Order: sequence, then structure tokens, then C-alpha cells
Amino acid sequence: MSLDNFKTNIGEWLQGTGPDADLVISSRVRLARNLANSPFTSVSTEDQSKAVSERIETALQRLDGGLPLHVMELDKKDVVERQVLVERHLVSHDLATGSGSRLVAFDEAESFSVMGNEEDHLRLQVMKSGYQLEEAWSQMCPLERSLEEELQFAFHSKYGYLTACPTNVGTGLRASVMLHLPAMVITGQIEEMTRAATKIHLAVRGLFGEGTEAQGDFFQISNQRTLGLSEEQVLENIASVLPNIIVYERKLRDELLERRRERIEDRIGRAFGILSHARVITSKEALEHLSLVRLGVAMGFLDDVSMNQINRMFLHSQPGHLQSLVGEPLNTEDRDRKRADLLRSILGDTSGEGFSSS
Repeated sequence: MSLDNFKTNIGEWLQGTGPDADLVISSRVRLARNLANSPFTSVSTEDQSKAVSERIETALQRLDGGLPLHVMELDKKDVVERQVLVERHLVSHDLATGSGSRLVAFDEAESFSVMGNEEDHLRLQVMKSGYQLEEAWSQMCPLERSLEEELQFAFHSKYGYLTACPTNVGTGLRASVMLHLPAMVITGQIEEMTRAATKIHLAVRGLFGEGTEAQGDFFQISNQRTLGLSEEQVLENIASVLPNIIVYERKLRDELLERRRERIEDRIGRAFGILSHARVITSKEALEHLSLVRLGVAMGFLDDVSMNQINRMFLHSQPGHLQSLVGEPLNTEDRDRKRADLLRSILGDTSGEGFSSS
């Protein structure tokens, strides 16, 4: 598989086809695993890291179940190519910017991803569109079992799976959902939701996870604890709060329509107009306006724009994808111009026609 495929395709997780996909963009489960009798990545030599990569790649080639995974050696990819993989959530920022022997393997739909020599030797990931944590976990289990048959994982009878970071010890499971919560942000209720999630040991982070701020009203909610809990308990903890968040966001959207319809229509219309006509636009500004346009699509204000189209713009307007589409590195100013060109080319044909209000 060539990275050129990314210029036209988006992963299954971003296609907006899953349950509650207007609010829950994606569901993800991730497992951290290390190989027994091999030093952690942070203290391994170059030869040891290379040996781990080779063992992982061999194990991937022997996978049962007919899951074809394309393997990429990240140390042989340039900065833009690695950034594209980060933006598609196939690799972490740490893996993309690391050094030494590193790899990623993923399927054509981008639902499965296996990272080699990140903070841990292995990070296994399954992503699904919409709210499908249970389905993602059910797909993760056979993948993890197949790899464990080929690779002996570091495991302690008392503490569970051993990981480089103590916060991942135990199940090694991180379950998360990416949410679009513009009504909570507009009405000032997002802090209340964050406090409620924190009380039950859930973390609320930005678009690209740990260490990132929320932009464009997009948030990731994930478990903080892995030790002393079973995988089922981790998933149940998120399931205990997520339906309430979905119901509350929908309620706030209905209240915005009932009490502040003209103002919310105006904000959405302005965002649509800027994206349709801007000549220069930053990544942050584009994300903020796309968030409002996405809300407009969900509320039925934009007849000629689909959720899939918004998600595609959201992805392709990111710095790595822009440079990949152009075929050359771009400085910040050139990226802002090309981003505006891209958004105008997609929305320009519907400008002034796609917005409907009553």
C-alpha cells in the first residue's frame, strides 16, 4: 500500500457511518505489550530495537484469520509521511518523531494498527466509526491472541502485563472515544462534563490524545486506570457515562435551536462563508469553522454538505496531508494558502446554496 492512497481515501473510523457518529466520531481500544526477556525501548540498544522490530514483523506475517496488514518502516519515511500517519491516528506522535528501528502495520480500512518500538514494544489498536467500543474490543481480542502465540509477552502474576509507564501496567488497555461537543462548549457546560468524567477516573484530552489541547470542540475521553481492573470493567466505566454525555449534548443542541436559533444559524452561516471564500486560513481556524459547519450538517442547516465530506476536509486540511497532496514540503504561510484553496474547491460549488434556514 502506498501513502498515495491517503490522498483520496479516509479510514473507516472517519466515514461517519457508525452509531451516533454525529457526536461520536470514533471509538478506539489500544493495548500496550512488551516482549519477555527484551529490555524496554527506552533502554534498549540499536541492535536490540532492530531485533524486536524483526520479531514483530515476522509475527505479523504469520497472523491467522486472514487479516492483511501493510508494514511500514518509519525510520525510512520522511517527516511529512510520518506526519500523515499521525493525522490519521495510525501512529502516535512519539513513534513518528522517535529514532531507531520503528514500524507500523495497518489494514486497508485503517481499522487495525500495530505500532512497533514506541514507548512499549507493541501498541495494538482497533478503531471504529461512531460509538462501538465493545465491537472494537471484540476485534482486538483475536489479534492480541494471535500475536501472543508468536511473541511471549512480559507478564507478572500479580501486576499483569508489564509496561514502560506504570499507568499502563495491568491490562495495558486504553479505551477512548473521540467526541464532537460544540453545544457543550457554546453553552459553557464542557467544564462540568470534564469534572464529572474526572471523578470516575476518566481523562478528557484533545484531538490527538495525551498532551494535546481540545480544538474545534473535539475531545477524547479515555480511562486513566489499568491496574486492578479487568478489560470489561474498563469498558463498563466508559459505558456508564458516555450515553449520558450523548443525551446531554443532544439536549443542549435542541435548546440552542429553540432559544437561540437565529444566533446559532448566524454562527454556522459565517463559518460556512469563511471556509467557502477564505484565501488564507490557519489549521486552528479551519478546525474551529469546520466544527460549526459539522454542527450545521447535524442540525439540518446544510443540505448539500455531508458528514463524510466534513470529516474528509477535517483530515485533508491538516499540515501533513496538505503537503502530501501538493507533493512537496510547504512553509506555514504556503500551507495556509493551500488549505484555503482546498476548502474553497470543496465548498465553493455549494456556497450560498447549501445553507438553509427557516
